Amino acid sequence: MTAGVFGSLPFSNQSGDQLISKAVSTAIAALFKKTGKIEATVRAEPIGKLLQGSIDGFDFIGNSMLMYNGLRIEAMELYVQAVSIDFSAIFTGQIKLRQPTQASMRVVLTESDLTTSFNTPFIVEKLQKLEYLGQSLNFQNTQMILNEDRSINLKTELKLGDNPEPLLLNMTTFIEVEDRRKIQFVNVTYEGSEQEQAMGRQLIAHVNDLMDLDKFALDGTGLKVDRIRIKDKEIVFYGVAKIDHFPQKKGKN
Repeated sequence: MTAGVFGSLPFSNQSGDQLISKAVSTAIAALFKKTGKIEATVRAEPIGKLLQGSIDGFDFIGNSMLMYNGLRIEAMELYVQAVSIDFSAIFTGQIKLRQPTQASMRVVLTESDLTTSFNTPFIVEKLQKLEYLGQSLNFQNTQMILNEDRSINLKTELKLGDNPEPLLLNMTTFIEVEDRRKIQFVNVTYEGSEQEQAMGRQLIAHVNDLMDLDKFALDGTGLKVDRIRIKDKEIVFYGVAKIDHFPQKKGKN
C-alpha cells in the first residue's frame, strides 16, 4: 500500500525517505549563499510512518558552506532525533516541524575560515563600534593563526582616528565556552607598546561580548556548545542545536 501511495506522487521515481532527504538537503542549502556537498539522510522504519510525518531522525552532513553574511563553515554535521513533520509541506519545498526537536552537532572552522570571517564587513562593522579614548578604531588585515598548543594568535592592523599609520596588535589567547553559549578568549598575552596592549585588551573585551551564539544562530534555532577542540589548523565545536521551527531563507543577513 505504501508503495502504491508513493507511486502516485509527482516524484514517483523516489521513495518517501529519498523525497524528504532531498527536500531537507535543498532547504538547508537555501539558507547559505554557497555550499559544497550537502547530504541529508532520513531514517524511518517502517517507511509507511512517513505518511503520518513521523521520522525516526535524520543525519545531515555539509561542507564548504558560505553564509550570506560572509562567514564560512568548513563542515557541519547534524544528527537529529525523532521528529514529526508536516508531510504535505514537502511538496511546496518547505520543512515544517509539528513540534520542536534537537540535534547533536559538530561544526568545523579552518584557520582560513576564521581569518576570512574576521575580515568580512559583517564582523568589521561590529568591531568599528569600538572606540579608544574617544577616537574611532578601524581594523584591517586581521589574521587568526591556530597553534599546536591549542592557542590562537590574533593579529590585526589598527588605525586610530585620523592617524594614517596603522598600529599592529598582536595577541595570543586560548578559547573556552561559558554557559554553553558564549565563546570567550581567555588567558590572553598582549605584545607591543603600552598603548597597543591597552587597545588589545579593549578589543578582546569587545569581541568576547560579541561572541554569544544566540547572535549567530539561524532563525528558530538555539545553539549550545559543550566542547571545543583545536587540532591540525581547525577548530571544532561539539554541542546541541535546539530547533523550534525550521529556519527560512530571508536573504542576506
